[in-house]
Amino acid sequence: MFCAGLSCPGCGSSNIVDDDLYSQAQLVCADCGSVVSEGALANDPVGGSDVSYSRTTAVAKLPCTNLIKGLQRLKAICRTLRVRSEIEDLSQTHYSRAYQHEHFFKGSLHKKEILAGCCVLVSCRMLNWPITMGTISCLLDADPMVIGTVYQGMVKVLDIKAPIVSITDIIEAHSQEYKISSLNIPEALAENSKDLTKRAMALVELAADSWIVTGRKPIPIMMASIFLAWQSLKPTKQRLKFSLEKFCQLAKVNKSKPALKRITEIKEVLCKLGKEIPWVTAKVTPDNVVQHVEDILMHRYALLQKALRTHEAVLLVECQAGSEDSQISPVCQSPKTSSVEKCEPNAERAEQPGDGDDNLCTVPEPHIDTGTQESQDPVQNWGKRMLFAPPCVIHAKKRRTEQPELKDVTGNEEISDSEIDSYIRTPQEAREFALVQKVLYLSENEKS
Repeated sequence: MFCAGLSCPGCGSSNIVDDDLYSQAQLVCADCGSVVSEGALANDPVGGSDVSYSRTTAVAKLPCTNLIKGLQRLKAICRTLRVRSEIEDLSQTHYSRAYQHEHFFKGSLHKKEILAGCCVLVSCRMLNWPITMGTISCLLDADPMVIGTVYQGMVKVLDIKAPIVSITDIIEAHSQEYKISSLNIPEALAENSKDLTKRAMALVELAADSWIVTGRKPIPIMMASIFLAWQSLKPTKQRLKFSLEKFCQLAKVNKSKPALKRITEIKEVLCKLGKEIPWVTAKVTPDNVVQHVEDILMHRYALLQKALRTHEAVLLVECQAGSEDSQISPVCQSPKTSSVEKCEPNAERAEQPGDGDDNLCTVPEPHIDTGTQESQDPVQNWGKRMLFAPPCVIHAKKRRTEQPELKDVTGNEEISDSEIDSYIRTPQEAREFALVQKVLYLSENEKS
C-alpha cells in the first residue's frame, strides 16, 4: 500500500509502502529498502483506541458448578412433587438470587441443597400450593430444625413475605398419601377419600378449638385425625381393633411417634364433649368415644358451650365449699396472717391480772420461711383448672430454683450438745459414750 506525504530519509524517495509481512506493520522505502517507521499501529492515533487486556480476553461468565447442581436438585424436587411450571420457574429465580448472597454462597453443600428445598417450599406457599416443611424434610432427608433455620434466613435475605398456610389447607393433600381406597385394601377397610378428608378436617378444627394444635407439628395431628376419622366413619369391631401402627402399615405410610400422643389428646377432648350429649346414657370413655364422633362433630359448638358451663358450675361449687371451710377455721386457712391479728380475740384476757399463763399468744410462734413453704406447697397450675388450655400451660416446665450457697467448712466451728447427741445412733454407742463420761469424771476427781 502506497503512503503519500512521506519520504525516505536515506535516498529521499517518496516511494514509501506499507510492509505487512510481519506481525507488526512497517513503512519501508521501495527504492532502497530502508525502514522509514516501525509500530505504525501503536503510534498512529487514527489506527484505533487503546483496548485493555482484560477486555480483549473477556469471555461469558459461566455459572458455578454447585449452582448448576443446586438447580438440578431443585428441578428434581419439583418433578417429585409434580408442581406447576410457574412454581418451578419461581423456585429457580429464588435459588439463583439466594445463592449469590454471602450468607449462602460460602455455606456447605448440604446447606445449599436444603436451600433448594426451601425455595420450592416458599414458592409453593406464595402460589397457594399446599405443602409442609415435613415433606421437604423427607425428600432431602434433613433435620426439620435445620430446614427451618435455612428457611428463615432465606426469607430474610430475599425480603419475601410468605403467607402462613393453615393446617386445614394441607390436610386434603396429606390424605391422598394414604392408600386406603377399595383398589388397594379390602372393601370392609376401604374408605372414600373425600369423606375421610371431610371428617379429618372437622377433627382438626375441633383440636384447634381446644388448643391441641397450638405449637404442635402438623403431620402428627393430621395423622391422628385421619386415623380417628377412618375409625369413626365405620366404627366396626374390626376397625376399632386396629392400632395406629397397623393402620400405617395398611395405608403404606410411615408412622409418626408423636401421633400417638395427639390421638390421646383428641380422645380426651371428645370424651369431655361426649359426656354432654343428652341421649347418651352410657359412660363415655376413650375406648368407646369413637362411636360418638359423628354426633360430637355435628353439635360440637353447642357441646363446647355446655361443657364450659358445666365446668364453671363445678368450679363455683368447689369455691363455695372452700369458703365455708375457711369460715370454720380462719386461722388455718390463712397461714400468712400476722401474730397480732391472731391475738386480737385474747387481747382482753391478756390485760387481766393472774391470767398470764392462760394467754396463748404470749409465746411467740416459730418463724416460718416463706420460700420453704411455697416450695413445699406450690401453687397449682391454672391450666389444670381449665377445661381447655394450651399444652405449654397444662404441661408447664418446672422452673429451676436457686440452690443456697454452701458455706466452707473449716472444722473449727462450735458444735452444740444437741448436735453431738444427734450423732449417737445405736444403744451400744450410747453406753460407750456414758462409760467414757464416767471415766473422765473419775479421773478428774482423783486429780483433785
